[in-house]
Amino acid sequence: MNAETPETPIDIPTFLKNLTTRPGIYKMLNVQGDIIYIGKAKNLKNRVSNYFRAQSTSPKQQAMVTKITSIEVTVTHTETEALLLEAQQIRRHKPRYNICLRDDRSYPYIHLSSHEFPQIGLHRGAKKKSGQYFGPYPSASAAKDSLKMLQKIFPLRQCDDSVYNNRTRPCLQYQIKRCTGPCVGLIDKISYGHDVDNTILFLEGKGGVLVDQLIVNMENAATELNYELAASFRDQIIKLRLVLEQNFIEGEKGDVDIIACATKANLACIQVFFIRNGQHLGNKAFFPKMTDENDPAAVIQAFIAQYYFDKPVPHEFIVSHELEEASLLAEVLAGQAKHAVTISARVRGERLKWLQMTITNAENTLLSKLANKQDSYARFLSLQEVLGMQELPKRLECFDISHTQGQQTVASCVVFDREGPVKSAYRIFNIEGITAGDDYAAIHQAVYRRFKRIKQNEIVAPDILFIDGGKGQVAAAQKALIELDINSVMIVGVSKGPDRKAGMEKMIVVGQQQPLDINPRASALLLIQHIRDEAHRFAITGHKQRRAKAMQQSVLEEVAGLGPKRRQLLLKQFGGLQGVAGAGIDALCSIDGISRQLAQRIYALFHQDEN
Repeated sequence: MNAETPETPIDIPTFLKNLTTRPGIYKMLNVQGDIIYIGKAKNLKNRVSNYFRAQSTSPKQQAMVTKITSIEVTVTHTETEALLLEAQQIRRHKPRYNICLRDDRSYPYIHLSSHEFPQIGLHRGAKKKSGQYFGPYPSASAAKDSLKMLQKIFPLRQCDDSVYNNRTRPCLQYQIKRCTGPCVGLIDKISYGHDVDNTILFLEGKGGVLVDQLIVNMENAATELNYELAASFRDQIIKLRLVLEQNFIEGEKGDVDIIACATKANLACIQVFFIRNGQHLGNKAFFPKMTDENDPAAVIQAFIAQYYFDKPVPHEFIVSHELEEASLLAEVLAGQAKHAVTISARVRGERLKWLQMTITNAENTLLSKLANKQDSYARFLSLQEVLGMQELPKRLECFDISHTQGQQTVASCVVFDREGPVKSAYRIFNIEGITAGDDYAAIHQAVYRRFKRIKQNEIVAPDILFIDGGKGQVAAAQKALIELDINSVMIVGVSKGPDRKAGMEKMIVVGQQQPLDINPRASALLLIQHIRDEAHRFAITGHKQRRAKAMQQSVLEEVAGLGPKRRQLLLKQFGGLQGVAGAGIDALCSIDGISRQLAQRIYALFHQDEN
């Protein structure tokens, strides 16, 4: 591949005249040098030229063209390469005028380890552990539901190795018949292996084969007059059939993703039903970022190209709309997955029922999203009116402080926009170098650190800065902004009302002599309470994490000869401080770098009362 980067501002006629006819991608840039659109083309000259022909462009394209000051072109060998590069670049840069998928999380799998008595559990991230992986599941909750269901039918252990290796008696899971107690030898390897094999059959979608095997086992046990064992097989068959009826899709034996799109008012909802080995693993809704209304087929095509860029690709896609470049997309995905891929929009029978169900879910989810969006917008309008602002606020931030008697102080910063919480922008600040319990100094430090980055244009400034507190906290935040010479942000303190009763809060606005009373029925108050409560929750969460980390480190720091690396190794191997405290000397010695003398000192730290 090679790249052509014209000078800025661009001379459009000259640039188009000299543009190559080969395939590749093009990037449209504005006057600030930001990429505002990325596209791909089989013929770059023809495709890019279309943007500058008024009769062939949409209002959205015309608005975008007025902002273009530069175009960068990357030539590829084939259109397939261009499609891959386009998806990669859109995911990286998220241009304003592209349909951008905002979901970048890794998806969970069910992992079955390769131990003598394998552990089954939830796994997310790189597949570095040995064993078998099943999935991916659309969400952690879907994977956890499957694990709970499996635990009731085939009770494999789900505890970590650090817990399993240090048990001396069966845990609660054994008592409630969710585990067979391999940690203390209450089941032999052969019997446990049967449960492992049955679990694998189920996760591979061979439920029918599994039921047939269990029926044979039940009949054999009954013939041998072992009625208790036969009854356990019968119970497994009943539970298994119930699960299969709920999750099995008739006529499906492979991996299929059913994708539907609904669009309205510049908003799109993608609904995906995930089918693996003939079983419905769950469904998930996605809301791609769009600046204008787009055709549902274009949204689906952009979604597939970006979402499956780094994820396992099913053998078949069933989509709600005909895709313009279905064959090219299927070719790219097949090359990535190393197996044939088909994309179908016209289906019949059972598949049509599932597609219609997916479409209905997409439409209903979109309507709910629009209702929430309208409600959120109404709250912003009410906030503008209550605070007497000339313009409708776009972005809000709120700070809160949490500590225990002045120790492990943290400050939280949460961010809301007109669609609700922006959790990717949340931040926790560890407060250092202040007098213990000085909330004013803590607020000053957190606000100063946050807005110093805003001053440097690293992050977007809010229109309103809420502070959970009274006049002192507001004055501390105001001082921080004055030191940074920032005067474009409204500061509002949210002070608790009489008896700390919800709805009786007082708003302390910088520049006003008296606190502002808000009608308890005003929707603005609901928005303020929401962001204040979210800041409070996030601050407590951050404080608990910092306190737990400090407690773990401080106790083990008392052991002479135990450095930070071995402290972390101990905590990791035993699953935390509680696991280390319950370990015996021999178990501690089994950790690399822990001598017997050191193990005795660690053991003595937690068993001083016994001595």
